Amino acid sequence: MLSESARVTTAHEASYRIQYPNSKRRSVKIIALDNSSARIVYDIAREHWNGAMFFTSLSFSAAGSPGDSEGTTLHAWLGDLAGRTMELVGEVATSDFVVVIASAGSDAQSVSVVADACALHNKSLLALVVPGKNTTEADVAKSLGYLRPFAKMLVVASDADYVTAMLTALRA
Repeated sequence: MLSESARVTTAHEASYRIQYPNSKRRSVKIIALDNSSARIVYDIAREHWNGAMFFTSLSFSAAGSPGDSEGTTLHAWLGDLAGRTMELVGEVATSDFVVVIASAGSDAQSVSVVADACALHNKSLLALVVPGKNTTEADVAKSLGYLRPFAKMLVVASDADYVTAMLTALRA
C-alpha cells in the first residue's frame, strides 16, 4: 500500500492539480490622510507594486445651497502622485480593498468619507498608523480613535519599512 505522500505524487493524482496561479492581480488603493503620511506614500510608491495605486491627498466639496440639507451632497477627490484628480467613489469601486495611512497624532477624521465610499461598494478598509520620532502614546491613541470605528484591520506600524512590508503581504 502506498503512503499518502507517495499516492498524491502519482501522475493520476497530479492530473487534478490546478496548473495556474491561485490568485489574480489585486487592485489596491492606498490613501494618505495627512501631509506626513503623504510623504511616506510618495516614498513607498517608488517601489515595484502589482496593482496598487497611491494617492497623496484627499479633498472635499459640498454641492447644494446653504441651509438646504436635503439637496447637499459631498464630493470627494483623491490626488495621485502625478497631480491628477480622481473621484474617490469611482476609485473605491474599482478596488479590491482600500488602505489608508495616517501619521500618529494627525487629524484623521476624513477617514469617515473613505469608509462611506467603501461601504457603498462593499470594500474592506484597512488602516495603518505611523508614529513619528517624537510621537507620544496620546498621539497614537488619538489616531486610533479616529480610525477604529471604520477599519476592518487597524495596525500601528513602527515605520515606513513596516508599511512597505504590510503592503507586500497584502499583495498590493
